[in-house]
Order: sequence, then C-alpha cells, then structure tokens
Amino acid sequence: MRIAIIGAGVAGPTLAFWLHRIGHEPTIIERAPRLRTGGYVIDFWGVGYRVAHRMGLEADIRNAGYQVQTLRSVGPSGQIRASLSVDGFRRAAGGNLTSLARGDLAAVVYSAISDDVETIFGDTITAIDQHPKKVRVDFEHAEARDFDLVIGADGLHSSVRRLAFGPESGAEHYLGCLVAACVVQGYRPRDESVYVTYSRPGRSVARFALREDRTLFLFVFRSDDDHDPGTLDARKALLCHEFADQGWECKHILAAVDDVDDLYFDVVSQVRLDCWSQGRVALIGDAAGCVSLLAGEGTGLAMTAAYVLAGELQRAGGDHGHAFGAYERLMRPLVESKQASAKRLIPVFAPKSELGIRLGQLVIRAMNFAPLGDRLVARTLRDDLELPNYPM
Repeated sequence: MRIAIIGAGVAGPTLAFWLHRIGHEPTIIERAPRLRTGGYVIDFWGVGYRVAHRMGLEADIRNAGYQVQTLRSVGPSGQIRASLSVDGFRRAAGGNLTSLARGDLAAVVYSAISDDVETIFGDTITAIDQHPKKVRVDFEHAEARDFDLVIGADGLHSSVRRLAFGPESGAEHYLGCLVAACVVQGYRPRDESVYVTYSRPGRSVARFALREDRTLFLFVFRSDDDHDPGTLDARKALLCHEFADQGWECKHILAAVDDVDDLYFDVVSQVRLDCWSQGRVALIGDAAGCVSLLAGEGTGLAMTAAYVLAGELQRAGGDHGHAFGAYERLMRPLVESKQASAKRLIPVFAPKSELGIRLGQLVIRAMNFAPLGDRLVARTLRDDLELPNYPM
C-alpha cells in the first residue's frame, strides 16, 4: 500500500521503517525544511527501547545518549538539598536505559530509512478527502496525491487530527504548565553526568551538560495562559518574567538564553480521543494520545505505537479497519495509564509551594534507601504491555 506518514519526528520514521520492511510504500511528509534538532533531553527505556533493539538501533542510540549518574536538587544558593543515584533506575530497566536529546533520537531513527523512503520536507497537507478505496491528500505546495492510507504522526498539535476529526474534537487537554528548552555553548558551572534541578513555587529550571561544551536548559512553570507567546523575543521575555528574580543561577542562565536563536516552547498538554482512526486515516504517537513530557516516556510510546500499527497491518493482511482497531485496543490501556501517572507528577515539576518543594526533596532522599527506592522505581518504570513479536 501507498501510505502517507505526516511528521518526521520519532513516530513517523519508526513507522516508515517497519512498513518498508514488510513491503509497503511509505512517504513521509514534514513541514520543517529539514529534520528538527534539539528539544529537551528524554529518558529512553521500556517497550520503546525494546522496539529500538528489534530495529537494530540500540547501539546507535546509546552512542548518541548519555549515562546520567545523579539527579540533584539544589537550593537558592546552590546548596545540595537532595541527591539520588540513577543506579536504581538502571537496575529496574535491566540496564536498558539511556538519556538523549529528542532530536538526536529522531536523527538515529531517520538515518535507518533515509535511503529507502521518500521524504517530502518543507511541505504540509491542507486537506484529506477520503474515498472507498483511496485518500486524496492536498499539499500546501506540491500537487495533490492519492494514497491508500494516511497516518498522522505530527505531534501534539496534529494537522491530520484537525483535518480528519475536526477542529472541535476537544482532544487537547492543558495541564496548567508551559515548557521551554534550549542549548547554549560554554555555560559554567558544568556538572558532568548530573541532572541538576532548582525549584521555586510554581516553576523549576534544570540544566544538563552535553558534549562539545554545550548545556541544555529546561524550564517548566505554571501558567493560566495555555498558549505559546509566539515570537522568539516574546518567549524570552516570558522566561525572564517568570525566572529572573528566583535565585540560584537563574539570572546567569537567562543571560545565556538571551543569545540563542532556537528556543523550544510549548504547552504541557495531553491528547485524549475516543477513537484513534477515522476511515483510512489513523493517528500514532502524540497525535493520538500525547502523555506530555511529564510522563517521561512519550518517545518510547511513539516507537511502540508505530511498531504495533505496522505489525497489525501485516497480521490483518492489509485490512486497515481491522488493523487500526487491534492497534488501538493494544496501545490505549498503556497510554491512558501513562497519562494518569503524568498528571500525578505535575507537583514534582512545578510544585505549588515551598512545602511541596521540601516534600519532593524528602522523597528523593528517601529513595536512596534501596528497598523503598527500588519499589518506587520499579513501579515508575513498569510498562503494562507484552510487546507482540510480529514476524517482520
């Protein structure tokens, strides 16, 4: 089948990999002029890690990633308030745990299909017209084309979801926070293999040392306004308003951020839909069931969804209706459980009060006691899904 995949993040290229392997003809369509880089650092483990292993990408992903050693929470003058070794997380994941920039993971996956799969960069779809045996897709720039299926892998603010399900689907549910991330060169101080976080009521900022003398910053803060301010200058101004007078290294960090020309910014939201497909159109990854960055496993779930969808298409002999239903029945319980967990983690990323900050630091310290820590970590990392072994 000719299958249009909208989005060249993590889910789209993963799906293209498996579809190409089983004999279909995928085409990736990406609005950006090239692969998107940067983004925040993600932790990669669980079912997504197992999918990467089946793709033969485990070594490349580990080489692109970082083996974080310590999580550290600091106070206003930089004093260490709580610290936790990552060893417990690594044990619970069976050693299959690494941390890497979301854009670096996408690049590794895309490199596996770049020579085999058609990719249209710098364009997007503007209309989807379904027929009994095909889907006509209109582009913003290119001429219209016919496909057998259309898969939306275009993230939280999915155009495919809007076109196929309607703009009033009510899919996006704002969780009350905004997030920003960027990478700067030459920042000091620098703590290798340590993820450093600093929290004040309603907001937190973290830094992590990357290769080539780069540092990643992640900002999370509560806000009643559920929208991106838009321009780069407006984003920077909002960060200054929220963090300039908050102590620790905030003024120094904001001065470094002022020089960047690439600042990731978005709402912290989830996507909840009654159904993940309409006719010959289906959604995967964040487009179908975004769990939000608070869950910490969105990319792994995206890769898993892509693998399952391709496997169910093969198992159903190309009967897309049957395959779409089987894919959703398998994936939905896991996605919904991760969404529930993410909502419970909002106070960790943006505690409402000083008491909330101190309670969070107390939990971090308590997790250093192996029996308690191992139980909590094992529950956090557990994926309640038996990954099917499709013959692909």
